[in-house]
Formats: sequence, structure tokens, C-alpha cells
Amino acid sequence: MSAESAFAPPPERHFLMKALTNRSFLIGLIITAFIALMALTSFFWTPYDITRLQVSDRMQGLSLAHPFGTDHMGRDILSMIMIGARNSIAVAIVAVGIGMGVGVPLGTWAAARGGWVDEMLMRVNDVVFAFPALLSAVMITAIFGPGAVNAIIAIGIFNVPVFARVARAGALALWPREFILAARASGKGKTLITIEHILPNITNLLLVQGTIQFALGILAEAGLSYLGLGAQPPMPSWGRMLFDAQTRIAVAPHLALFPGLAIVITVLGLNLLGDGLRDILDPKLRRER
Repeated sequence: MSAESAFAPPPERHFLMKALTNRSFLIGLIITAFIALMALTSFFWTPYDITRLQVSDRMQGLSLAHPFGTDHMGRDILSMIMIGARNSIAVAIVAVGIGMGVGVPLGTWAAARGGWVDEMLMRVNDVVFAFPALLSAVMITAIFGPGAVNAIIAIGIFNVPVFARVARAGALALWPREFILAARASGKGKTLITIEHILPNITNLLLVQGTIQFALGILAEAGLSYLGLGAQPPMPSWGRMLFDAQTRIAVAPHLALFPGLAIVITVLGLNLLGDGLRDILDPKLRRER
């Protein structure tokens, strides 16, 4: 062991040191943590009960009682945004989990097998990738009806080819490496090599891609809810709030302002977090940019 490696910090401390000096990562982490905390808080507390309609308080502007105002049914917009954050995050998490859980095994299997298996899987992958989440949601809704579950399925299906491509590209770059050749020479099969060597070495790629797809999942959920294909009333959704506000934006712009800002800030925080993770986990990309 060299003197330099003997005094090198452990990987966890090395990551923490880089994270504390990366402005993009810190800002993204703070924003994402705030949105997540708001969503968690909504499980046991919101300023007002959104299921209780107060017609006498409808279309109120910003005030101490209602910091973000009220909507056309007298519901508190801040409370609706808090619960909408919960719904958007839940949809994005499950959808990204579906994409990663299906796409990563397919991508690594295609890279390990090669030949006609790789070609067939990638062509099917291209066909699925040609259908965006919105179009998939329209087809699923036409069969099963609108709802949050169908939105999750549509976004999850769209994420599968994304993670399959990332996993395949990362695995293909590793298979010619010396430590993989040594593992094969020792008698290990392709499946065992994939589990023990390939997956741990592409985790960083998948983690960064996961943050990007999480942000896209938030946007996709908002878009589907705006079109009436996502969460259904009375369950609030940021996209649904924008849809309800479009005919009243001239007289009550706050109805669209705050849900729109919630979407923008959340997506911005996740993108900054993803960029920061990429810089921390792959310094070569940072030097190249």
C-alpha cells in the first residue's frame, strides 16, 4: 500500500467532502429536501382541510389566514399544494422504480448476452421509447380509465427504455475491462459477473439518471393531470390546479402562480441535484465541460 493511499479518506468521507463544496448539489439538495418535508408534513397536518368547501371564502387573495389565497371553491391553496407535492412525488418514485426495476435487468442482460438477444431487446426498446408517456397514458386511459395508477404505469413504461439504454451502455463499457476478464477466467458466469461486478460499477450512472427521470416524472404527472388523465378530484394535483386556474387567471392569477412555481422549483431542485451528483461521482465529466 502506498503512503498516499494509506492516508486517503474513506469513500464516504470523500463523497461528503466533495458534496459540501459543490454548489449545485447543495442547492438542489436543500430544495428537494424542502419539497419532500412539505409532502411528508401533509400526511398529518395541513393548514386547512381541503375536503371542506368554504364558498364564502372563494377566490380570496393572499392574506395571513391564507398565504397563497383560496381557489374557486374556497379551498386553501397552500394546503392543496402540500398534498399535491405528496401525490407528485409518490407517482414519480413508483414510476422511476418501475423503469429502473425492469430496464436495468434488461439492459445488463442485453450487454452480457450480445448477438441477436442484444439486437432484439434494443429494437423492442426503441419501439417502446417511440411512445412518449403522454401517448401511453392516453392509450391506457382509453382502456382502463383515468387515474393516478394509470399515470404511474404510463410514466413507468416510458422510463423502462431509458434505464435499459443507460445500463446497457455502462455494462458494455465494462465487459472488456481487465477485472471482468479476470472474473471470467476464474470461472464465473455472466450472470454472477453482472451481479457482482457490473451492477456495482454502474450504480453511479443509474443514480444520476434516476434523479433526472424523477424530475421528468414530476413534469409528466403534472402534464397528465392537466389533461385529466392523472389524479382525479377531489385529490389535488399541481397539474389539475393549473387546469382549473386557466379560465380564471385574469381575475385570480394566484391560482396558477403557486402550483406553477411548485412544479418549476421542484424540477429545478432535482436537476441541480442530478448535475451535482454527476460532478461528484464522475469528475472526468466536470473537467471535460
